[in-house]
Amino acid sequence: MSHPPSPDAARLAPGTRVHLADGVRRYGPRLLAGGAPWRLVRLSVGAVRAIHEWQGGAPLRAPQVALARRLVDEGLLDCEYPVRLEPADVDVIVPVRDDPRVEGLLGALSGLFVTLVDDASVDADAVAGLAARHGASLVRLETNLGPGAARNAGLAATSRPLVWFLDADLALEDAHGVLARLARHLADERVGAVAPRVLGPPGRSARERFEWLSSPLDQGSRSGAVRPGAPISYVPAACLLVRRRAIGEGFTTALRVGEDVDLVWRLADEGWIVRYDARVRVAHPARDTWADWLAQRVAYGASAAALASRHGSRVAPLRLNASALGVWSFALSGRVGAAITTGARVRARVARSLGPESAHAGALTARGLLEGFGANARSGLRHFPYVIAAALLARRTRRAALVVLVAGLAQRWRARRPRPLDVGLGLLDDTAYAVGLLVGARRERTLAHLRPTLRRAPAART
Repeated sequence: MSHPPSPDAARLAPGTRVHLADGVRRYGPRLLAGGAPWRLVRLSVGAVRAIHEWQGGAPLRAPQVALARRLVDEGLLDCEYPVRLEPADVDVIVPVRDDPRVEGLLGALSGLFVTLVDDASVDADAVAGLAARHGASLVRLETNLGPGAARNAGLAATSRPLVWFLDADLALEDAHGVLARLARHLADERVGAVAPRVLGPPGRSARERFEWLSSPLDQGSRSGAVRPGAPISYVPAACLLVRRRAIGEGFTTALRVGEDVDLVWRLADEGWIVRYDARVRVAHPARDTWADWLAQRVAYGASAAALASRHGSRVAPLRLNASALGVWSFALSGRVGAAITTGARVRARVARSLGPESAHAGALTARGLLEGFGANARSGLRHFPYVIAAALLARRTRRAALVVLVAGLAQRWRARRPRPLDVGLGLLDDTAYAVGLLVGARRERTLAHLRPTLRRAPAART
């Protein structure tokens, strides 16, 4: 992988329209809170004036370029680039292994430069016939190497500056429109990759409905920057547009599952920005059978150990803020007075760090406590067999475990209308994932992916 151009070399063009990123909030005129990872920024008088102009719809002016560049890099601003994509700049790479659904995708990709990578299909002639009928180039692998290695084979066989990776079973009603909307993000030379929201297509079966409501590939309704430890920590490679020079030789071939997470994190380590655009949506179906569906979830859980071997604590199941941990520990154990006292101390510390803006300390403290608890409750539900086991072993933690699991269910299904069957399938999904965690631990001989991490809250900075 190569490094992105420096912020000075990749200056945002005057005339670009910028706006506050999803989830970023203003507290009074001078404080911005949000970004990836979360941060609190105190704005100068000039920055306050610039943001007021941008929120009013004014385009970026030349004196504001450096400020906008910094806020974009920190995930506090998003840009809208009026860029026209040239199809000649894009190679589309689709790995496939005996999946007839790829024909529908190839039809939607008409007019683009498509390379179909046959990952050792049993019926190689059928795949070759599909490629010929739709004018796609064909790369044949004699041994099944998995999706990452297959994508790399397509990468090696092509040369255009942008590469669009697509799963063979992806449903694209307007492929050209999706590509054009994603490619706008790459007008920023520091953006190395961008992905849309991936949802399950609505269907009649229980599996299809669950996938539509709670697909493991769905990263939510908020767009934003993608980084380890951020609210959006990864994006799947089911639909991923990348800059060729950013990804080098591509995916780690040692991983058959989780290779997309590894790629995104390595891009972030090199300094590239990865974007998630929730306004662009594509459909990815559920597995065909219950056995395949459960096996997929187990594989996802097993990949956590392999990722932990490469990326350490970034795979931690819980990312705890030291101050929030104290408040919630007291509250969940029934010591309400101690929780209130600890919360008041946290608020006082926040107020001291804010100085003239100390009036916002209460709102910021509450937001930090609630958002941190919500995210960790969802993670606790994902690991619920271990939460229950801990509660059974220690009577004092049973109430806390129950609260965490109920909060996790609420976090998972907020803004949705699940049926009891959907909730049951969610617990089955989490159980299969938890089994996979043990499978991965045995395979990699590590428990690093099960250890929580403790961190301190960032202080406000100018």
